[in-house]
This record gives sequence, structure tokens and C-alpha cells, in this order.
Amino acid sequence: MKMVLSVWFSIVVFAVCLCDTAFAQTMQEEIAQLKEMISRLEGRLARQENKAVEVEKIAHGAERQISEFINYTPGEGVEIKPAGLAIGAGGTFILQSSAKVNGDEYIDKNRNASDASYSMDLEFGKTFDDYGMAFLHLETGSGPGIDERLKVFSPVNRDADDSDSGVSVTEIWYEHYFKFMPLTVTFGKIDPTAYIDTNAYANDECRQFLGSVFRNSPVIEFPDDNTAGIRAAVEINSFMDIEFISADADADWKDVFNNMFVAGQFNIKPDIFKKKGNYRVYAWLNDKNHIKWSDSLKDKERGYGLGVSVDQEIADAVGVFARYGWQDPEVYAQDAEYSLEQSWSAGVNLSGKAWGREDDVFAIAFGQAKPSGDYKKADEFKAKTENHLEFYYNYKVNENLSISPDAQVIWDPYGADALNTDKSIFIAGIRAQVDF
Repeated sequence: MKMVLSVWFSIVVFAVCLCDTAFAQTMQEEIAQLKEMISRLEGRLARQENKAVEVEKIAHGAERQISEFINYTPGEGVEIKPAGLAIGAGGTFILQSSAKVNGDEYIDKNRNASDASYSMDLEFGKTFDDYGMAFLHLETGSGPGIDERLKVFSPVNRDADDSDSGVSVTEIWYEHYFKFMPLTVTFGKIDPTAYIDTNAYANDECRQFLGSVFRNSPVIEFPDDNTAGIRAAVEINSFMDIEFISADADADWKDVFNNMFVAGQFNIKPDIFKKKGNYRVYAWLNDKNHIKWSDSLKDKERGYGLGVSVDQEIADAVGVFARYGWQDPEVYAQDAEYSLEQSWSAGVNLSGKAWGREDDVFAIAFGQAKPSGDYKKADEFKAKTENHLEFYYNYKVNENLSISPDAQVIWDPYGADALNTDKSIFIAGIRAQVDF
């Protein structure tokens, strides 16, 4: 019996040893296979890493080459340089509402109104080394805005472009820089408001004040539209320059030397305690036929005037501006219903830097448009001074979008001579500016 048990014990031990040996051999084979697989994966990974490095080198090279030709700045568009074009595009959308529109046709009607308008600008510019530049500005839009329902001396939506979405060439000009003297000459279809009576804080209806009285002085009789013209600018030094402009006053491109708008502006640009400013003085003449208020037979008179436009930074986040204009009160253009003699405006511009939003702006301004004394005498109009108050907050949502709530109050609209003789009108609005 003991012998039998010993034999069975020996067989079991031998079998266990055989199993252990087979298991160990299997494990070794599997481990070897895993090592081979890992080795292949490591090789593949290394090849992928090498390929990624090569791709990155190519990408950096292409990016470097592209950056020498194209630059994109959010909110400012694509700039192709210097062999190509600088391109910019933007859209402006405006909604304005009033409970008391005062147009003559609404005297017996519902006087609540909410009107919208939009405009789109597409600009192309190309520089030619250090001697010149060409510029093309295309524009379209639709909607006259709420101004169509108001009777006022100065409109409240300067941006409205009621062209029924038809595209027009707003500007196209060439500018040349002379090397032997600090002279710049611009000619083509130009915008005179871009050169005369300009202002750092009140000269852009797409981002600043919407009211026309704050965009430019309403007593300057600019040409009827952007038109054929030439402009010359001389930079006397870094603190002083002079500009002259001559353009077709009736903007019909016919007999351009018979009806001329000419203007000159002198600008002093001081740096006061490292705060920049502009102090402009200008004079203008409009050679279109004008009629004398006191004698309608004198219908070939000229219009002329003068004014000042000032903007001054007074702190890192604070700027102020002011305008004053005067024109000959005795005459009026043949297609005009009234004439203004004086206008002034002043305002404050606050950068959002003061409250932690550096790109935001809050601004407020007050202005007046005063009718001509001769106009008031002609038909015994009451014609009081029209008063404007406007404030807006430009909230920058992102690099491409800004939203601006805007409010305007007008006292004695149309000098209180409109059929709807409201003492005041309130206009609430909102503007969205999209830059590509």
C-alpha cells in the first residue's frame, strides 16, 4: 500500500512539474510576442513624431512666408502687404424709436415710430512704396431711418444710407507724397468731411455720435455729395499742418470750375503734458448760386463761413471736444427751406479703462443750431434755436462686434416752427457695428 501511494505521489509531482514547465514556456512566448509588438509600436510612434516635426517645419515656413504677404487683425480685417491690397469691411445696423415724431404728415396720425437702417462699407487701399496710395470705398445700405418722420434742422441718424441696397462708389482717389517737401496731394472722388472740420471724438457715425450736429458743423455748406476734388496738405512740422481742398459743389461732375467748394484749415497739434490735442481753424466758400433772403432777385450770391474744431485728451481715459461754426446769414442755397447762422457743440469722451473695460466708450455731448436772423425776418418765422443732447455707450462684445445704446433729446425741433409744435422729442436707439 505504501508503495502504491509513493508511485501515485511521484506521478502527481511529475505531472505538476510538467504543467509548470509548459505554463512557464507559454508565458515566456507571450512575453516575447508582447515585447516585439511594443517594439513595433515604438518604431511607428517614432516615425509619426518625425513626420510631425517635418510638418511643423513646413507649416512654420509657410506661415512665415504668408505673414510676409498677409496680416489679419481681428476687427480690422485682412491686410495684404505690400504687393497686394489692404482690405477692410464693416456693417452698421441702427434701430431708433420715438413716441412723438413731428413730421408735417403725422399731425393727425399715430406719432409712434420705430425705424431701422443699415449700411455696409467695403474699402480697398494700396500703397506704392513711400510715394503714394490708392483708395477705393464701396458703400450700400437701405432705410432712411427715423429722420424721414422728423422735421428738424439737424438729423439724428447720420449713417442712414437709403440707396435700396444699390452699391455705389463713395470714394476713389490717389494720394501722392512728395519727397522734396512735406506736401501730400489727393485727387479723385473725395469726401470733404474727411479733411475739413474733423475731430477725434466726434467724426464717426458708425462708432461715435449718431446725430449730424455732432458729426460735422451743420453750418458748413459741404458739396451735395462726395465729388470730384483735389486736396493738398502741408505738414509744417510735427505740431502744425495746413490743408486746402477744392471740389465740385453740386457734385454733378459738370462744369466743375463754375460751382466750386473751396476750404482751408490750419491745425495746431500740441502735446500738453504728454496729452495730444488738435486745434483746427477753417474757412470755406461755396460758389453755387445762392439767394438773398432780403431780395429774392439777387439769386447769384455765394455762401461762405468759418469755424473751429477742437479735441483734447486731458487724462488717460478722458477726452473733450468742441466745435463752433458761422456762415453768412443773408443768403441761402436755392434748394434750401431755411438757413442756419451759427452752431456749436461740446462733449466729453470717457474710455472704459476707468472701469476695467478698456475698449468701451461712454460719451455725452450738447449742441445748438441757430437759424439765420434774415431767414426769421423773411416770413416772420419764430425759428428758435434748436438744442440737441446725445449720449451713447459703445460696448465691445468681441473683436468684431460692438453694441451702442444711444439716446437723443431735441428741444425746440425745427426752431418750434413745425406744425407739430412739440417742445421736445426723445429718440431712443441702438447701433450694432460689425467689423470683418
